[in-house]
Amino acid sequence: MRRTGKILAVVAAAAVAVGVAAPALAATARPGPRSSVAFMPGSGQSAVDWNRELITILGTPGAQPATVHPTRSFALLQAAEYDAVTSITHAAPPYLFSVPAPRGARPDAAADQAAHDVLAALYPAMKSGLDQLLAGELAAIPDTQGKQQGIRVGTLVAGLLAGFRSFDGSAATPPPFVAGTQPGDYRPTPPNFPAPVFTNWGSITPFVLDNGQQFRPAPPPAITSAAYATALNQVKSLGQDSSTTRTADETTQATFWGAAPIWNVWNEIAQKLAVTRHASLEQTVTVFANLDLALADATIALYDAKYHYLVWRPVTAIQLGNTIGNPGIVGDPNWNPLAVTRGRPVLPRRPCDHQPGGGHRSRRLLR
Repeated sequence: MRRTGKILAVVAAAAVAVGVAAPALAATARPGPRSSVAFMPGSGQSAVDWNRELITILGTPGAQPATVHPTRSFALLQAAEYDAVTSITHAAPPYLFSVPAPRGARPDAAADQAAHDVLAALYPAMKSGLDQLLAGELAAIPDTQGKQQGIRVGTLVAGLLAGFRSFDGSAATPPPFVAGTQPGDYRPTPPNFPAPVFTNWGSITPFVLDNGQQFRPAPPPAITSAAYATALNQVKSLGQDSSTTRTADETTQATFWGAAPIWNVWNEIAQKLAVTRHASLEQTVTVFANLDLALADATIALYDAKYHYLVWRPVTAIQLGNTIGNPGIVGDPNWNPLAVTRGRPVLPRRPCDHQPGGGHRSRRLLR
């Protein structure tokens, strides 16, 4: 989906500048005194460990609140670690908070404590396991005054961040969804017809963007237009479970990207890069913060666009194609996608302009 892809690109570009907070947030940052003791970069393995721990928690049935999107937890975890480290090193501006850090405070201890405190606040039922992980991580750090100072920095940063985000709207009860009945209106999708989820997520406070609609894409083409017919017919051909026009490589790619939550996949990719490239603590927390702030805000922006336009999913449009009144579309009530359509609306994908005939092959086939 080219236009929604632009949202991702713009949000990611904004989050790459994570050290420069949004204007409204920059005013809350309070730089601490710069330490005169140079920090020797340490391993980023501990940051990888905490990131893995969050993925493990998210895979535990019932651990994640059904109405809170997991990307929020990733963003909170990584923002806390980043601000805890930069509060001590001053190697880059903070994302949101910089707290006073005594000379010689340990950034690794600060990152560990911040990660623990954020996750314990988000998942209190998991506190025992989180306590054990924290004890193991801190045991690898020499027991000095700098270690204790770093722990205090991490505690303070995590508390400030958790308190600030407690008013972001994520705890609100999502409004009930009322399905439309007219051609083009979104409605639950087969085979299980699940209720749409995260209906309020486009309105929660972003981490970097000004608001969820800041980069809202232009309206999709009318369902009676030739552009809509071209896009839908491409999905009909390439996205069918028994497609003969989709290549084996495209099927493999679609299966790979659809096998697990995309936010987990990208964090696991970042984990592997950090480990194989022997990234320092500062490098690792910066990469994770860039990635997860971008994913969190992209998710907010996407839900804003999805529930603003409320366009029916391709599986609905194809199965009910004969009711559209578009001469370029022939419905197929027996059509099924390669993967089961998830219970949320998505904007239709237009053919890309850079390939003759709009024949661009998406790496993720629309479902």
